[in-house]
Amino acid sequence: MTEPNYLITSKERRIAFHLTPGQGPGVVFLGGFRSDMAGTKAVFLEAWAQSAGRAFLRFDYSGHGQSSGDFLEGAIGDWFEDALAAIQSLTTGPQILVGSSMGGWIALLLAQAIPERLAGLVGIAAAPDFTEDSMWAGFSKAQKAELAAFGQVALPSEYSDAPYIITRRLIDEGRMRLVLRGPLDLPFPVRLLQGSADVDVLPSVALGLLAHATGPDIRLTLCKGADHRFSSPDCLGLIATTLRDVLERVR
Repeated sequence: MTEPNYLITSKERRIAFHLTPGQGPGVVFLGGFRSDMAGTKAVFLEAWAQSAGRAFLRFDYSGHGQSSGDFLEGAIGDWFEDALAAIQSLTTGPQILVGSSMGGWIALLLAQAIPERLAGLVGIAAAPDFTEDSMWAGFSKAQKAELAAFGQVALPSEYSDAPYIITRRLIDEGRMRLVLRGPLDLPFPVRLLQGSADVDVLPSVALGLLAHATGPDIRLTLCKGADHRFSSPDCLGLIATTLRDVLERVR
């Protein structure tokens, strides 16, 4: 496996990344909560970009993968800052963001911060505002009390034996980054991909985002039977087809 390069941000975070040179608009992959840039979708898209001669960036947020930092000390704003620094420092010209799960929320924050740099957006099981609408809203009174008293609460995970540790900072800081409580203008092609069998980010989240966002070219594709990973051969093929559609509309 090729060793990553590293970007030192203004926050002194050491961000691991792989950058594929090529033509623009470039494509930037934004991973999910506790995911890293070695995941199936990120690696697939890198190979797709290389075969197409397309510029491509994948990276690890701080506290994730090969980047510096402690995951439990991070929050949505930190990972948004990492993504913003990576795009501004490592890419040139317009970019198409591909945001998976939490990465979809990060992509929407970037759309608000640097709309002039974006040519399009693809959300894969996008999870905007999940710390508030999924985590906090789903906590029991006992879990909320535990979070207040001890600063963290443990949740079971379907993806590993280790539980998710959710910190009070993640919840509190996330409240300052919500994108579904105010205007959300997306003035470029937007494609939302969602599995009907996703139990982590329900199809209702995708429908709510579709209804809330404004823009001239926003579409949702609901894939029957697809789960949250969205990494089957058919799903990966759909991601590539969707990216080609966005690129054609940009041209």
